[in-house]
Amino acid sequence: MSGTTTAAAALRRRAAGAGANRWVVLVVLCVSLLLVALDATVLHVAVPAVTEDLKPGAIELLWIVDVYPLVCASLLILFGTLGDRVGRRRILLLGYGLFGIASGLAACAHSAQVLILARALLGVGGAMIMPATLSILRQVFPDRRERAVAIGVWSAVAAVGAAVGPLLGGFLLEHFWWGSVFLVNIPLMLISLPIGRLLLPESRGDRNGPWDVVGALMAAGGLFGVVLGVKRLGGGEPVDSAWTVAPLLVGAVLLVLFVRRQRRRTHPLVDLSMFRRPAFSTSVGCIVLAMLALVGLELIAAQYLQLVLGLSPLQTGLRLLPLTFAAMAAGLFGARMLRRFGPRRMVCSGFCLTAVSVLTLTAMGGRDNTGLLLFGFLLLGFGLEMTLFGAYESMLSESPPDQAGGAAAIGETSYQLGAGIGIALLGSVMNAAYAPGLRSVPGVPTSASASAGHSLGEAYDIAARLGGVRGAALRDAARHAFVHGLHVTLLVSAGLLLLGAVMALRLPRIMHCEVPAAAVAVPAPREVTQSRVSA
Repeated sequence: MSGTTTAAAALRRRAAGAGANRWVVLVVLCVSLLLVALDATVLHVAVPAVTEDLKPGAIELLWIVDVYPLVCASLLILFGTLGDRVGRRRILLLGYGLFGIASGLAACAHSAQVLILARALLGVGGAMIMPATLSILRQVFPDRRERAVAIGVWSAVAAVGAAVGPLLGGFLLEHFWWGSVFLVNIPLMLISLPIGRLLLPESRGDRNGPWDVVGALMAAGGLFGVVLGVKRLGGGEPVDSAWTVAPLLVGAVLLVLFVRRQRRRTHPLVDLSMFRRPAFSTSVGCIVLAMLALVGLELIAAQYLQLVLGLSPLQTGLRLLPLTFAAMAAGLFGARMLRRFGPRRMVCSGFCLTAVSVLTLTAMGGRDNTGLLLFGFLLLGFGLEMTLFGAYESMLSESPPDQAGGAAAIGETSYQLGAGIGIALLGSVMNAAYAPGLRSVPGVPTSASASAGHSLGEAYDIAARLGGVRGAALRDAARHAFVHGLHVTLLVSAGLLLLGAVMALRLPRIMHCEVPAAAVAVPAPREVTQSRVSA
C-alpha cells in the first residue's frame, strides 16, 4: 500500500514539474515570436537612413523592404511540414541560428545587394521559426483550456512586437546607425538558442513515406509568385503589367498543381482533408479576412494621421498604440472569453465589434478628433484580436497532432496572404475613390491635377511647386479627396468584416475540451539533463 502511495506521489510530482515546464516553454516560444514580429516592422522607420547611406535604386529599395515577408510567406509550408518530418525543435533551433547570422550580415551590409541577401536569409529564418512555435505550442499544451491561455499570451506578444518595432527602430536611429535595428536580434538569439536547446521538447508528426520534396518546392514557388503579384498590386502597379500578371499566373498554376499532387499521394505533404472540417477551413478564412482588414486599415490610418493631420512618425506610432494595448488585452482575456462564449460567438462578435469600430471611424474628417480616434482604435484592436484568437485556437484544435506543423504553416500563410491582399484591395479602393476628386481643381493645370491623383504625398509635392493660391487650392482639394476615399474604404472594410461574421457562424458553438492522446510530455529540468547524458 505504501509503495502504491509513493508511486502515486512520484507521478504527481512529475506531472507538476511537466506542467511548470510547459509555461517555461511558452516563454521561450514567445521570445521567438517577438523576434520575428519585431523584424517585420523595425525596418520601416530605417528606410530613409538606408536610402541615404547605400543609395539603392528604386527596384533595390523595393526588394530591401519586401524580400523578408515575401521569402517568409513562400517557405512557411515547406519548413512547417519539414518540422513535422525531422523534428520541430530542430527546425526552430536552426531558424534561431540562421536568424542571428543574417541579422549580423544585415547590420554590416555595405551595399544594397548584400542587404537584400541578408533580408532574404532573415525571411528563411522567420519561415523556420513561425510555424515551429505554433506547432510546438500545439503539442506541449494538449489540454484545450490551457492551450487557449497559451495562444492568448502568444497572440498578445505578437501584437506587442508589431507595435514596438517602429518605436524601437526610431529610438535606435536617434542614437546609432541604421544597422543597429538588426543588431537588436543578436542578443535575443544568444539567449534563445541555448535555452531552447535545453528546455524545448522535440516532437514529430507522421513519418510514414518519403517527404515530398517536389511538392514542397511547388508550394514555395506558387506562394512566392502569388504573394509577389499581390504585393505589386498593393504597391500601385498596373493590373495589366507583365511583372504583375506573370507571377500571379505562374503562382496560381503551381498551387493548383500542388493541390492535385497532394490529393493523389498516399503520404501527402499537407493533409488537405483538414479543409473538409468546417471549423478548420472557416478559421483559415476568418484569419485571411481579419488580416485583410487590419493591415489595409493600419496603412491608410498611418497616412491619414501623418498627411492629413500633420503628425510626426513618432506621434503617429503613439496614436496607434491604443490599438495594440486593446489587442493585448483581448489576447490575455481570450481564453476566458472562449470558454464562456465558444468559438462561434467569440469570432462572430469580434468581427461585428471591428465593423462597428470601422463605421465609427468614418466620422474622421480633416481635423483632429483625439477622442474619436482613441475610441475607434480601442474597439478595432480588441475586436480584431478576438477574431484572430478564436480563429487560431479553432484551427489548431481541429488539426491532427501529427500535422501540427503543416496546420501552423497554413495558418501563418493565410495571415501573410491576408495582409498582402488587404494592402492591394483596400489600397485600390482608396485610389479609385481618391483620384476622381482631383480631376478638375479650379485654377490648377489638368496635368498637375492628374499627377496629384496618384497619391496624397505626390499631391502635396506638386502643390508646393505650384505655390500661391493654386497650390493651396490643390492641397485643400487633395485633403478632402483623401478623406472621402478613406470613408469609402472604411465602408468596404466594414462590409468585408460583416461577411467574416457570417462566415464565423460555421464554427462550433461550444468549446470541446478533450485532451488528445498524442500529446508530447515536457520533461522536468533534471529529466532533460539525464536524458542528454544518457544519449
